[in-house]
Amino acid sequence: MATSKVTLENEAAQSTNALGPLIGVAREDFVSAVALLLRETASDPSRFIRHSAAMAQDMVKIMTGKSELAPDPKDKRFMDPAWQYNPFFRAGAQYYLAVQKGMKNWLEELELDELERNRANFIANIILDGLAPTNSLVGNPTAQKQIINSGGLSLIKGLQNAYNDIVHNKGMVSQVDKRPFKLGENIATSKGAVVYRDEIMEVLQYSPTTQEVYDIPQLTIPPQINKMYINDLSPDKSVVKWQVDNGIQTFVISWRNPSKEQGHWGMADYITACEKALEVVSSITGSKKVNVSAGCSGGQTASVLASKLAATNNPILGTLTLMVCVLHPKPTDIEAGSLVSENGMQLARQRAMKQGVIKADDLARGFAWLRPNDLIWNYVINNYLLGQDPPAFDVLFWNADATNLSSSLMGDFLTLFETLAFTRKGEVEMAGHKVDLSKVTADLFILGGVTDHITPWKATYRSTQLFGSKDVTYVLSQSGHMQAILNPPTNPKAKYFVQKKKGKLPETADAWLQGTEEVKGSWWPLWMEWVQARSGKKKPAPADLGNDTFRPGDPAPGLYVVEEV
Repeated sequence: MATSKVTLENEAAQSTNALGPLIGVAREDFVSAVALLLRETASDPSRFIRHSAAMAQDMVKIMTGKSELAPDPKDKRFMDPAWQYNPFFRAGAQYYLAVQKGMKNWLEELELDELERNRANFIANIILDGLAPTNSLVGNPTAQKQIINSGGLSLIKGLQNAYNDIVHNKGMVSQVDKRPFKLGENIATSKGAVVYRDEIMEVLQYSPTTQEVYDIPQLTIPPQINKMYINDLSPDKSVVKWQVDNGIQTFVISWRNPSKEQGHWGMADYITACEKALEVVSSITGSKKVNVSAGCSGGQTASVLASKLAATNNPILGTLTLMVCVLHPKPTDIEAGSLVSENGMQLARQRAMKQGVIKADDLARGFAWLRPNDLIWNYVINNYLLGQDPPAFDVLFWNADATNLSSSLMGDFLTLFETLAFTRKGEVEMAGHKVDLSKVTADLFILGGVTDHITPWKATYRSTQLFGSKDVTYVLSQSGHMQAILNPPTNPKAKYFVQKKKGKLPETADAWLQGTEEVKGSWWPLWMEWVQARSGKKKPAPADLGNDTFRPGDPAPGLYVVEEV
């Protein structure tokens, strides 16, 4: 069973809501997509009858043992030999595949435009995932064998797991065993201290590990829906450690988890906080420039910040690194995007304002049902049917430690999305200025992930065309969403793609891909060389953290990451 656990945790790590785009899907949009399918069915009864007849023929073949339907060899749900050799289970799998086949053929024949077709396929996949026989004890041979082999203990443990989720996890199936992890002991272990704290954030400075450091420091702006220690997950997967070990003076913002009373915190408040953080970092290091890095929704915040700094002629921004961040979204970028409508976003905005905050568990629950096979049914099988503990995996521990999202900030993210603010030069007001990335001239490093389904790499590539920067580097990591970032040199499977010739990047992702070369290994060393070349000269590392104005306080990772809301 150890193998199945590794598979489960790896799949889950690719499907985290971590850093995910804050688009939100209203239940009204979901219902309207279902209604679309019903209307299309009613509009042409003969088509429905024809496909029903074809499905009936498949059913007859299954009952008479003449069906040739077989699961995809790569479908992990049907790996047990019983699906091939046991007549009962083979027939069960074939019935499911017949429904799947019939649904696919029916959808292909419907007269739908691209957006409607994407909606239909998305809804159909959610329904079909739920109908899989593997999701029930009766239809899962592996679970039945586990009951026999364990003398019934797996069934008892599965019931215990289900009870604990109902009582302690608000009915959501647990994705991670949290027990082995403790912040500061085996998670977020890099040495540092809080050097500034206010109502909305802490600024952490990390202790240097080299005798010399570069003049220009780096500040990381994390997403507001996740805690900052993803940057310092474990010693072998720590961006923070990688930076300090390479002589970079490293600072990270830690956002406070907002309660209903802080529902008024909007993008303007977070940008003001970022400006204060830059001031703190500059004061402590004595540098007039600060390099900035950020991921996904944190990258959207960093981009608004960069735009405002340019608009106010504030020269403090050095370089800008954006990881798995989409600034120019399109409805077809992600599966859930096809369900987003203007009406749905307005309803989501209204609900958020009424509640004050969007609860972390509500965000996680909504995201999980958008990818039910990866984020729900996998765990139902593992935790309840097989009676096993969910995997103890550091990325999943962090992902489960999500934060609330203030209603005002959610509204601002939705505004950025629906107005395409980053693509419209000086037309959309945000955080006290008109957003215009063409005025941002900082050197730019942008990262995408080949298999990233949350922020698809071609969507991240569009950001290369939005800034006024003359020096833009785009790197494509051979990984998914989180693995694209957490891809240290110790990863033997790591590789990335980069443009062969230096110079201006092509307008499209496809054109860029044609001129790339594959490089074995992690992209971290390449990025570090890029950062170091833009971090000034070296100087002796400071003996102490902070300064007389901003004195070091609580040790890293600070108080806001453990504060209960």
